[in-house]
Amino acid sequence: MPVQGITSFQDAGSSFWEIGQYRNMAASGQLGLRLWVMISQPGQSELPKLAAFPQIGLGNGYLTVRAVKAYLDGALGSYGAWLLAPYADKPDSYGQNTTPVESIAAVAAACRQYGLQCCVHAIGDRGNREVLNIFEAAAGKEKSGGAGLRWRIEHAQHLDPQDIPRFAQLGVIASMQAIHCTSDAPFVEKRLGAARARAGAYAWRSLLDSGAHLANGTDAPVEEVDPLPCIYAAVTRKRADSGLVFFPEQKMTREEGLLSYTLWNAYAAFEEQEKGSITPGKLADIVVLSTDLLHCPPEDILNAQVLKTIVGGRIRYSR
Repeated sequence: MPVQGITSFQDAGSSFWEIGQYRNMAASGQLGLRLWVMISQPGQSELPKLAAFPQIGLGNGYLTVRAVKAYLDGALGSYGAWLLAPYADKPDSYGQNTTPVESIAAVAAACRQYGLQCCVHAIGDRGNREVLNIFEAAAGKEKSGGAGLRWRIEHAQHLDPQDIPRFAQLGVIASMQAIHCTSDAPFVEKRLGAARARAGAYAWRSLLDSGAHLANGTDAPVEEVDPLPCIYAAVTRKRADSGLVFFPEQKMTREEGLLSYTLWNAYAAFEEQEKGSITPGKLADIVVLSTDLLHCPPEDILNAQVLKTIVGGRIRYSR
């Protein structure tokens, strides 16, 4: 992965056994990049195992396990995203709730008990609303309104406009994947209709303008791990192959596109004091590119080359 300019990876769901293997690798210096790991959705009988976490900065800062990943619904393309209104092209279906809401609430309660971040997969507008409701109830009397928890909705792809302000109000991070927007663009309007797609599909601009925190990523292996096409999608909302543009009024600025892959991701992992910017005192995790992504023509983002990847001051890749 250093060849793609990746210094840290946020792993959205590993088993307790896999985490044990990561721990062994971190202890023996075998991890070439830093891992921030979510525990894959534990069953009711496994919730007590969460008492052994969080585990932060193992292996000289190469492994952190401080979150839990749960799954509320499916994907839009397969009619699995849980919607408030039926699919435009399948009017007898609202999608799927893949895990009972009560089970997700139990995971959230365990995360509160053990001091872990709760990260829930939600794609449809009904799925996102249900997760926001769970998070609001779990935060309870939290003075910061939940902002101190930095809980996350993974994907947050399709939102009802009424729920967009709730992300900032509750301190919930919209952990989105810009590349999904352009990958899904050919069928989103078919599934949702033009009005719903325009108002709430991949609503980055609306979320940012409301004060919400965003994170970005590729959701590998669903998409290629390479960050550059994802950054291109974030700042253009254009498919690289056909040129199809998907509601460009929701795109990010160049600076926001870079922040969404650096400092904003660090914030989403409680790591903004160690990562995310080239600042004295932080880890020397640095990527050198051939192109200035802030000022180049948009298409040049796709052609940028990684010249060096440096992790902890050590060159892991050099072109």
